[in-house]
Amino acid sequence: MGLMGGEENGKGEGVVEIHMGSKNKYKRMDSDGTEEDEALSNEGIAKKNHNTRRFVFVCAIFASLNSVLLGYDVGVMSGAILFIQEDLKITEVQEEVLVGILSIISLLGSLAGGKTSDAIGRKWTIAFAAIVFQTGAVVMTLAPNFGILMVGRLLAGVGIGFGVMIAPVYIAEIAPAIARGSLTSFPEIFINLGILLGYVSNYTFSGLPAHISWRIMLGVGTLPSVFIGFALFVIPESPRWLIMQNRVEEARAVLLKINESETEVEERLAEIQLAAGTANAEKYEAKAVWREILNPSPPVRRMLITGCGIQCFQQITGIDATVYYSPTIFKEAGIEGNTQLLAATVAVGLTKTLFILVAIFLIDKVGRKPLLYISTIGMTTCLLGLSLTLAFMGNEKIGIGMAILAVCGNVAFFSVGLGPICWVLSSEIFPLRLRAQASALGAVGSRVSSGVVAMSFLSVSRAITVAGTFLIFAVISVFAIVFVHTCVPETKGKSLEQIELLFQNEGAWRGGEVEMGDAERLVQREQVGGMSDS
Repeated sequence: MGLMGGEENGKGEGVVEIHMGSKNKYKRMDSDGTEEDEALSNEGIAKKNHNTRRFVFVCAIFASLNSVLLGYDVGVMSGAILFIQEDLKITEVQEEVLVGILSIISLLGSLAGGKTSDAIGRKWTIAFAAIVFQTGAVVMTLAPNFGILMVGRLLAGVGIGFGVMIAPVYIAEIAPAIARGSLTSFPEIFINLGILLGYVSNYTFSGLPAHISWRIMLGVGTLPSVFIGFALFVIPESPRWLIMQNRVEEARAVLLKINESETEVEERLAEIQLAAGTANAEKYEAKAVWREILNPSPPVRRMLITGCGIQCFQQITGIDATVYYSPTIFKEAGIEGNTQLLAATVAVGLTKTLFILVAIFLIDKVGRKPLLYISTIGMTTCLLGLSLTLAFMGNEKIGIGMAILAVCGNVAFFSVGLGPICWVLSSEIFPLRLRAQASALGAVGSRVSSGVVAMSFLSVSRAITVAGTFLIFAVISVFAIVFVHTCVPETKGKSLEQIELLFQNEGAWRGGEVEMGDAERLVQREQVGGMSDS
């Protein structure tokens, strides 16, 4: 019995050992398999995340191509006008009108852009902008006289109005919150790249006869249309616009391409649906939107002050005068000869482009507001320095160097903050139902301010000197610093829906932060209000 018990026990123990051993063995194999599966799964997720980020990046680049056209036109006209004046014998007033009318007329495109993008979609508005601009560019290139040249300029202006309004809106609506600042700055990068290409084109073709050189300079601007045509086959429609049209499945398909996980897709889909009002089957008509903008509630008023204010300060601090009339500024400083003048402008364009790239790396790390402080304070210093240099050191060798340094410094500080952040803020602070029209209104403020500066610079400079004009710009820049301090909240890292909450009370607007409890109470209050309305 003892022996049998021992055998049984031994056998039992043996069986248990073998059984446990095999179980452990299988468990280890299963564990190894799980680790391999997890590794493969993680690799797949990392690959998908990389592809998603790359796709959003490519969409942002293609959506920004219209901005190259705007930048090129601004840059090339600063040099082409010297040869147009010589060839067509235009007056100083005609020169001012030709240069400045682009900004004024582009407000028609910006005003129509909001309604057009709500009607035909963000993607096809980008296409329409390119077609109108290219038509204008061709007419300008072939113009036999000042009248036809103005017709082409007017068409180009309308196309630019559409382009500058729609690109930031489109990018803000497809970009994830963490990278929205950098991606929404792309149009500003491409404007700067276009300006640089315009300056290089001026310098390259300045040796040709006057009646040919300006036509080639303007004609080269039609080339980007090829890339814009290709872009339409790549970029998707904005998911937010699709949801506004109740095309939810198409929106989900786009969100799957631009988000890194399905959970994130569903979260963003729900957020957008709530923001769009489709959850309550609300449909905002254009008249109701404009009524809300023209007779705003306190939160919308704060958004309009921030959005439109920053757009106006971007222009009335004189950046377009610096870019359009840099040859005039350098001539005042003592540089002689068209080729030397245009070579100096290339340095300005290169500086502007390099520093916009610096802004892209900093905008989502440092934040919007610190960069705006650096930008406006730096611009004020450089504008004052340029004014003093032109007043007391004109035609001296050191004065020429100081003038070039001050102009390059001004565009550098502009490109680090006020240039790109203006468009980022105006595209992200407005709620979805108002975004297109409010962004269009901000773009109108920008274009009108730009036109007024460009169309009056030569006349004002003749009256109070170029140095006096830049002293005025320096004073305006001081007011820009005050505006940034009092009216611009920090929006870094927040979703578009969280940003909307910043403007719900004045303390959050000025402070730039909403406490979580405040946010929750605001959401609850809106939900209660929605339930009582229904």
